[in-house]
Amino acid sequence: MSSLLSHNKDQPHIKKTLSDSAPTSSTATSRSLRHERLSRLSSSGSSDVSSDTATNHAESYFLRRENRLSARKKAEEETQNDYKKMYEKALSSNQRLKSRLETSKQELVMIQDQLQRAQKGNLRDCGSTMLEAEKKENVNLKKEIKDMEEQLKVKAELKMENQRLKDENGALIRVITKLSK
Repeated sequence: MSSLLSHNKDQPHIKKTLSDSAPTSSTATSRSLRHERLSRLSSSGSSDVSSDTATNHAESYFLRRENRLSARKKAEEETQNDYKKMYEKALSSNQRLKSRLETSKQELVMIQDQLQRAQKGNLRDCGSTMLEAEKKENVNLKKEIKDMEEQLKVKAELKMENQRLKDENGALIRVITKLSK
């Protein structure tokens, strides 16, 4: 029974020392304190069940922490490799696009040359057809001008005849008014 009492007395002390680590202390200091406590617990040599469970809890905590840190480190390495792969992929696609751009530029220059040659050839061909078209247009315009001049002459004659008829009509109206009086 005395062992139970001593066991109960020691247990709060052990829990207190495990929870003593202040969260406000720096990580390096807290790590060294935990390590010292863990070594004291494991070297105490007591056969208390509570100290074994505390040691097991502390060891499991540190193992889990180490596993988390190693997993994080692996993840960082993988992301670095991913960035490297992504960079290489982007670089190769840029090279491919640059080569496509160069070939497109060369094709554009060739097409522009062909277009200029075609336009020069069409200007020569179009030049003769344009002269013929202009000649035809000039002839048509001259005909229209002659027709309009004739229409103007006819219009002028009609105006003169209209004026003469108005004058005669006015003279007839005067004669009729004199006769009717």
